[in-house]
Amino acid sequence: MSARFFFCCLLAILSIVIFSDRCRAEPPAQSVHWGAMAFPDHDRTLALGTTVVDRFTEFDGAGNRYNNINETIGLNFFSLSWTERLESFKGWNTNVTVGGGPTSDGFSRFLQNDVIHKLRGFDPVPVGNKRTAFDFMVSGTLTRWISLFGSDDVFYAGVGAAGGSLYYEPYVQAGFRRLSIFNAVPFLSDYVRVSALGRYGRPFNSSAFREVADRSWIGQASVGFGNYRNWATDTPWEIEIAGTLDSGLFIDQQKASLEERFVSVAVRYAAVAFETWNDLINQKDYGPTFGARLTIDLLYAYNWWEHGAR
Repeated sequence: MSARFFFCCLLAILSIVIFSDRCRAEPPAQSVHWGAMAFPDHDRTLALGTTVVDRFTEFDGAGNRYNNINETIGLNFFSLSWTERLESFKGWNTNVTVGGGPTSDGFSRFLQNDVIHKLRGFDPVPVGNKRTAFDFMVSGTLTRWISLFGSDDVFYAGVGAAGGSLYYEPYVQAGFRRLSIFNAVPFLSDYVRVSALGRYGRPFNSSAFREVADRSWIGQASVGFGNYRNWATDTPWEIEIAGTLDSGLFIDQQKASLEERFVSVAVRYAAVAFETWNDLINQKDYGPTFGARLTIDLLYAYNWWEHGAR
């Protein structure tokens, strides 16, 4: 039996688990390999991603080619992410995230060449062939949240699987989310949190990405500043900065993984969150280069409409 068959079985099992007990917004699967924050959701959430942009550029500003993918790809996804706690299994969460949309170069090329590069004084990135299609990705995760070292249920470990027109990937992951490490310092204990994630996956090719790495590992860490101590009673807000080291979804002409580094920034207020990610710390401008998304937490918005802002 093929590896893809086992992947499909894993994704089916996760879907059964997710939907058998009803099912913060996790990103569409591919955005993780572009540098988006990949931390699992801790609480029950239904979030709509109104704009998700991920850009793959064939060339850099000097005309150098990234790898054997002979086209520029602008992914324009709408997404829906649903996280639910399993009441029958305390400490366990499930998530399913679905994303899809028209793949075209125009919008992300405008952002890259006409906005970002003009503001920074860079040469525009040349564009050759362009992918035009409708692409989609579906992912599911099962996560166990754990209290360790006196923390309040912030450590996690889990399994997941993603697949669609771009690629397929089962994975395992572990880390901690919004851990307070400054409990002895009054101001910092109220407003500063740190997060970390380690993920190991086994990618497989699909129709868009016909050659991918035979393994993938991701390390991600972030620092957040927000009114965490009062999230239960006040309108929550947060500013978070993360760095990502990815062994690489893509490969070069010698079939070796192309390692990537990214920085991402997220701003969240009440039901709305905006995040953007970029490979600027790589000092390059081809391959998976940048992305952004705007999400709305529909459950929070509904509760606000029903009961008023807090």
